[in-house]
Amino acid sequence: MSFDYLKQKRIMLVDDEQELLDLVASILKEEGFTNVQTAKTVNEAIALSEKYCPELAILDVMLPDGSGFDLMKRLKSIADYPVLFLTARGEDEDKFCGFGLGADDYMVKPFLPKELLFRVNAILRRSYKAENPLVKLAASEIDFDRAEVIRGGEHLSLTAKEHDILAALYRNAGRIVTIDALCEAAWGDNPFGYENSLMAHIRRIREKIEASPSHPASLITIKGLGYKLMVEGK
Repeated sequence: MSFDYLKQKRIMLVDDEQELLDLVASILKEEGFTNVQTAKTVNEAIALSEKYCPELAILDVMLPDGSGFDLMKRLKSIADYPVLFLTARGEDEDKFCGFGLGADDYMVKPFLPKELLFRVNAILRRSYKAENPLVKLAASEIDFDRAEVIRGGEHLSLTAKEHDILAALYRNAGRIVTIDALCEAAWGDNPFGYENSLMAHIRRIREKIEASPSHPASLITIKGLGYKLMVEGK
């Protein structure tokens, strides 16, 4: 799967069942979403929204201290971001209420993980389609949608493996990504034995993104641990 800059969007999950929160968070994180926060009550969700500034909320309708419908109204008064209801209440009247309040989608439990991911991705693409996906580095920019690096006016194509490695680094911009994690991102579930190949790919990536590949400013080696990508503005 190609890198999707929308995976960086902040998602807030609100449900009073811890098992459901853990399940949905796990589904999203496995898909590549890196900014997922959870709340169990209306009050927790309000406080989290004010602090965390979500860009998508996934809400249950039935909460211990109020309804998800009322919560949505309060969230919209803080900031106008998309809302997906994920609830056991599947009556038409509830769906009409949710959509009437301005919800972007409404799903009924139990649900299929693939359907949830499809709907989440669809909402994010509709809501944030104007965002510029260019990632700015010290000497270049990465366009993940086009799989290329722009440096000094020149457009340099990324190979599939380079793209996957850079995507994993960007999802954790400014943080160390281990060698094992990068090998897994590029070569899948059986990444062992690819360390030398990874080093070769890192060298070629630096030749594309750095002004001086032998003195990298953006793709930094953390000796004995892995690498990290330094992104402008992060």
